[in-house]
Amino acid sequence: MKTQESRFQVHDDLTAPERSLPVLKGALAGGGQLPNFVGVLAGSPATLRAYARLRSELRHGALPLKTQQRIALAVAEHQRSTYALSTLARTAREAGLGLDEVTLARSFESSEEREATILRFVRGLLESEGAPPLHLHEEAREAGWTDEQVLEAVAHVGLNTFSNLITRAGDVPRDGSGEETRLLQAA
Repeated sequence: MKTQESRFQVHDDLTAPERSLPVLKGALAGGGQLPNFVGVLAGSPATLRAYARLRSELRHGALPLKTQQRIALAVAEHQRSTYALSTLARTAREAGLGLDEVTLARSFESSEEREATILRFVRGLLESEGAPPLHLHEEAREAGWTDEQVLEAVAHVGLNTFSNLITRAGDVPRDGSGEETRLLQAA
C-alpha cells in the first residue's frame, strides 16, 4: 500500500520483497502491527536486515533501556523528528521514564546526574564538527560510564539518526495515520 503522505511504499507481509519477509514476520509476531517505518524499510531487504540486526544487538548491549530511550528522545528532538517523537512518547513511558524525565531527555538533560553526563556527551557529539569536546567524554567516564557504554551511546545516536533520515526522506506518515486503510484492506 502506498499512502498519500509517503514517498516510499509502506509494505506489509503481502507486498514486501521476499527477502524482507523473515524480518517482517518476526516483527509481526512480536507486536501485531508493523510500524510504517519498518514497512518502508521492507522495500530494501538489505536495509531492513541491517537495521534489525543493529537494533537487536544494541537492545541487548550494556546500556540500560532507560538510557537508550533518553538518547533516542534527545536525538529525535535535536533532529526535529515528529515521527520518532510520537513513538518515543509511548516507548519511553513503557521503559519506566516519567513524564518529567521524557521532557528533560528531549533537552539532553536528566534529574539523574549520571544520565545527564551521557546526554551531554551525546549533545556534544551531535553539535560538534569533529570529535565531541574531550571534557564531556571525561565527565561520562567519571560518572561511571564504561568505554563499552559510551561506544554504544554513539551507536544509538547513529541508529536513531538513520531512522530519522529514513522517515524524513520518505515523508513517512506517523503510525496509525493509515490505520483505516489497512483495516479496510484486511476486511
